[in-house]
Amino acid sequence: MTTRYRAEQVGSLLRPAELLQARASQAEGKLSESDLRNVEDLSIRHALEKQNRIGLDIVTDGEMRRASWLHDMAGAVDGFVPHKIMLDWKGPGSATEASHALAAGARLRKVRQLTGHELSFLKANAPGPFKITLPAPSNFMLASYQRGITDKFYATHDDLLRDLSAIINDENLWLVSQGVKYIQMDAPFYSHYLDPEKRKTMRDPDAEFGKAIEGDNASLKGVPRNGITFALHICRGNNRSRWYTQGGYDAIAERLFTSLNVDRFLLEYDTERSGGFEPLHLVPRNKTVVLGLITTKDPKLESQDELRRRIDEAAKYLPLENLAISPQCGFASVAAGNLLSVDEQWRKLELVVDTARKVWGK
Repeated sequence: MTTRYRAEQVGSLLRPAELLQARASQAEGKLSESDLRNVEDLSIRHALEKQNRIGLDIVTDGEMRRASWLHDMAGAVDGFVPHKIMLDWKGPGSATEASHALAAGARLRKVRQLTGHELSFLKANAPGPFKITLPAPSNFMLASYQRGITDKFYATHDDLLRDLSAIINDENLWLVSQGVKYIQMDAPFYSHYLDPEKRKTMRDPDAEFGKAIEGDNASLKGVPRNGITFALHICRGNNRSRWYTQGGYDAIAERLFTSLNVDRFLLEYDTERSGGFEPLHLVPRNKTVVLGLITTKDPKLESQDELRRRIDEAAKYLPLENLAISPQCGFASVAAGNLLSVDEQWRKLELVVDTARKVWGK
């Protein structure tokens, strides 16, 4: 039985100005790697202390050592090359821009732990339970398979996914061996399978989604599960308060909730782009859904009365004991962060905690 944390945040936090400046200086050769690490350490300590004071049930390092949510995959794995797919971002400053995922341009080979540089500091400094976030291997099946590049080394998407799953499986095994109790895989590319327009571009979206789940399940194969929480987070894109897909969970709900071998689903539910709560009736009663009701894309603070009304609505389809609350995504899936202030971020996280305590108690 895993712990049903009621109040949490997805992962990334806004970087303080001094950290953004330090990273820019290091990129220009004006600051050493060691000095940058010192600034990162201080920023993470402050974030951990703040999360603890607010009362979040599970904390993170804010992904403050990362350039983006999936950046460490390319840094820890040989074989990626700088060729990217283009994404049509919607919202503030909408534009077509390259993704942060690189193409697989050789056979992939893991050369270090993805999160090794993060875990030791968290173990030494986290004031309580913490989570580690990883990109789901299925993301790269869509984002990193490029015709004319990848197919020279991997004949099919399935071949690439097998190696990706093995890489994340190795990371999961290592994290559990190091005592990590909560591991979250981030899978924004799952939203391609629920978006009506994106589905039209696929030959067989249901079959492709099935393969994505198989690949992500393979990354959990043989990993001890007793007392460990494994979660999956789905959003519709999160970059400078923008998004790239939309649609409810209906098209993927049954297979997602019943076939994916995780304990917890963190689901985006902050706008009408996410559809209704009806698909939640398909969630097995031994799993938890974290309702991402509070947006990280807009500084306006949500009404707690409205949040509680929406939790009550969701509870019509999945019992309240199987629910929790969080923001809909991270605050800084890329280092530049979303379009709100650090103070506005903390007010939203305080609202998460206060709402959870009023709904579920201590």
